[in-house]
Amino acid sequence: MPTVRFARCLILAGLVVILGLPIPLIQAARPDLIKIDGSSTVYPLTEAVAEEFQKANRGKIRVTVGIAGSGGGFKKFCRGEIDIADASRPILKEEMALCQKNGINYYELPIAFDALTVAVSPKNTWVTSMTVEELKKIWEPAAQGKITKWNQIRSDWPDAQLALFGAGADSGTFDYFTDAVVGKPKSSRGDFTASEDDNVLVQGIEKNKNALGYLPFAYYAAQMKKLKAVAIAGKGEPVLPSAENVLKGTYQPLARPLFIYVSEQAAKRPEVNDFVEYYLTEGPKLIAEVRYIPLADKAYGMARERFKKGVVGTGFGGEPEVGLPVEEIMTRPPKQ
Repeated sequence: MPTVRFARCLILAGLVVILGLPIPLIQAARPDLIKIDGSSTVYPLTEAVAEEFQKANRGKIRVTVGIAGSGGGFKKFCRGEIDIADASRPILKEEMALCQKNGINYYELPIAFDALTVAVSPKNTWVTSMTVEELKKIWEPAAQGKITKWNQIRSDWPDAQLALFGAGADSGTFDYFTDAVVGKPKSSRGDFTASEDDNVLVQGIEKNKNALGYLPFAYYAAQMKKLKAVAIAGKGEPVLPSAENVLKGTYQPLARPLFIYVSEQAAKRPEVNDFVEYYLTEGPKLIAEVRYIPLADKAYGMARERFKKGVVGTGFGGEPEVGLPVEEIMTRPPKQ
């Protein structure tokens, strides 16, 4: 059963998307307001940290957290509309250019791991594992309208229509999955049910015996009775998503770091500085509660040191990369 906090995050995220009620972001500038938006993957963790931070400050500081997706969050961030962007993939070249154009410098801070999960309905009796090559065969652009049945993937699988579910185009999950599986970010077939709301994906996969989809580990872990994870064979034997396998480095290529991007200008405000420090020290304690995977202590220490010393920029240079250790990312010369 999901925790009360995580269940509340799922309900709020679903209501925001289904009812079209955006979490308030554009407000009069106030010294006690911190504005955050971006990844629906990172949302449960940031919302949990924001809730505890506000309690610790006895309501003197207000934190709003939105779920526009990583791409949507970066657009707002690089226009100076928000203080912090949640991201489930690194900032890209076009986003770096927009930030530079608008004079937005930023801290790139890793905060947790995700094990991007490929899932089917529990009613699916034939799939236990898949290779990355099989996933590519399903999801690459050339598959659209051609790879439509399960037996086209493996001949001993049923002659049944594939029902595909995946992240929306503004989602960092979409970018990461297509890069890791197809080999190019945003390179995907288009004939699938897409949503930035991971709750929609859970419901769609659960209800259809012929469904296949991908979603963040936290949403799978909270709904294990409704979904069945598929073991993925990258370069070796099939491996199931789990904290242990991510930390051992065996769940590849679908293990990924999650980030917050903090505006350098916003970080000069005491309330934003305090929130980021709180996130990097208290946030790791909340990770298990919202079903994500903590980084190594060394990585959190490196992130705190980077923020303390004012080291701005990205360790990726605008190009998405798969399977990198967080410590390696943090030692690269940052680029703006």
